[in-house]
Amino acid sequence: MTLTQLGAFVLVARLGSVKEAARALNVSEPAVSQALTALRQHLGDPLLVRGPGGMTLTEGGARLLPIASQMVVLGAEAEGAVRAALGAPETLRVVAVPALAEFVATPLLEAFAARSPRGVEGDAGVAAGREMAVLLHNRLADIALGPPLADDQGGLVGEPVFRARLIAVGTAPAPRPLWLVDPSGTDPSSETSRLLRRLKVPEDRVRVYPTQTAAWAAAADGDGLAVAIAHLVAPRVQRGELRVIGTPATPVEITWHATTLAPDRRPPLAGAFRRFLATAEALHIMRSPGSGVPPSRFRPPVYVTIWS
Repeated sequence: MTLTQLGAFVLVARLGSVKEAARALNVSEPAVSQALTALRQHLGDPLLVRGPGGMTLTEGGARLLPIASQMVVLGAEAEGAVRAALGAPETLRVVAVPALAEFVATPLLEAFAARSPRGVEGDAGVAAGREMAVLLHNRLADIALGPPLADDQGGLVGEPVFRARLIAVGTAPAPRPLWLVDPSGTDPSSETSRLLRRLKVPEDRVRVYPTQTAAWAAAADGDGLAVAIAHLVAPRVQRGELRVIGTPATPVEITWHATTLAPDRRPPLAGAFRRFLATAEALHIMRSPGSGVPPSRFRPPVYVTIWS
């Protein structure tokens, strides 16, 4: 029985599917299935069974889940303690919704790392809103950037860090356009999905692109309307590549939140990064992060390591 196996079990149990657990861990579905199978064989219990309503815990699985969660958390703390003893840079794992991961997370981590005398090794990954809470609770992420998170377990603290607007962009209005979105369009809890529901857009009129940049490029080619964060797409609008297209539901005011464990449980570095997000430097980055990660290099989920 290994921490990898326990981590896979916890995520499948919390998220309800091998697919979602694999996406949250940034591994393949077979890797999660193999880890879960090995744990089942070791313990002699199926732990999780698939029923009409999805995954259901067996009695043994229900008893194991809180213990496994604690072990995964302790494993993360043990790794941090050893790294500190060796004088290695501290680690900070950030998960963000796709647009923030594409444009904002990496420059924020770079600026934060530059302030640290010991250096910071930072990971910036993509996660859906439902996945974020599970990753935080199990110390597989230290801080989440995105919408306010639903917290069924309790113990998370979210604070607003930046206000923005969602708009629609394209080349011309159309009576029944295709809607071009980044992967947040497949997350029912995302602001993009809520916007599409308000507009009553059917699924067959939605096209999902790997990044906002790719969706904007398709919109500029006349393929449809793209959902965009206004200040991030502004340079393309100013250059005349795209136009802001009015709809009955836009613009939409949104607020980015930074969510961590409660102060008595969160890693000190996560608290330091949260405080950094309130600085003028961080606010400037969120307001004007540059052009984002080029589409040729951005493949969500993406993890980048930063050394100071």
